Amino acid sequence: MFIMGAVAGAVVVLIAAQKDFQVSNDGLEVTEAQMATLRIGDKAPEIAMKDPQGNMRKLSDLKGKVVLIDFWASWCRPCRMENPNLVKTYDEYKDIRFKNGDSFEVFSVSLDRNKVAWEAGIKQDGLVWENHVSDLQYWRNAAAQTYGVNSIPATYLIDGEGNIIKKNLRGKVLRNTLEALKK
Repeated sequence: MFIMGAVAGAVVVLIAAQKDFQVSNDGLEVTEAQMATLRIGDKAPEIAMKDPQGNMRKLSDLKGKVVLIDFWASWCRPCRMENPNLVKTYDEYKDIRFKNGDSFEVFSVSLDRNKVAWEAGIKQDGLVWENHVSDLQYWRNAAAQTYGVNSIPATYLIDGEGNIIKKNLRGKVLRNTLEALKK
C-alpha cells in the first residue's frame, strides 16, 4: 500500500510498503530505489549542487574529513533552533583530528525554494562553513530524494572514507559522537 499526501506543494510520503512502485505527482516520480533508506556502513551517495554564489560544490571534495550532511531549510523552525548547536559544534571540532578523518566539516543541503530566504538564513544563523548547497527545489531537492529525507532537520555523519557512520545526530549527542571519534 502506498499513501501520499500533498500539502502546499510538499509531497509527504507516509507509508510505502509495496515493491516496485512508481508514483508521479506534479512530475515528481518516487521510486523504490529513492525510498530505500541508507544504512550505517553504506557509502554516502555523491551530492553535487551549487552554492549561493553559483559555484558547484561536491560532497566528494571533502573526502578525508568527518562530514555532517545537514538537511535543513530557512523556513524550518526546528532546523533554525538547532543551528546554534551546530555552529557551536563546528567551531569546537573543525580543527580536530579524528580516528577516521582529518577534521570536521558541515555540508548543508537546503530544502529552500527561495534563494534570498536561504541566504538570509545562512547569515542570520551564522553558518560560517563554506559548504552550503541547494537546487531550490523544496521537497523535490535531488539530494533529499537520494538520501530518503522526508523530514528536516535530518543529518548523516560520514567518515573520511565516505561511509555513513551515524544518522540524525543533534546537539549534545552530535558532540558526544565526535568526542568519541577523536584521535
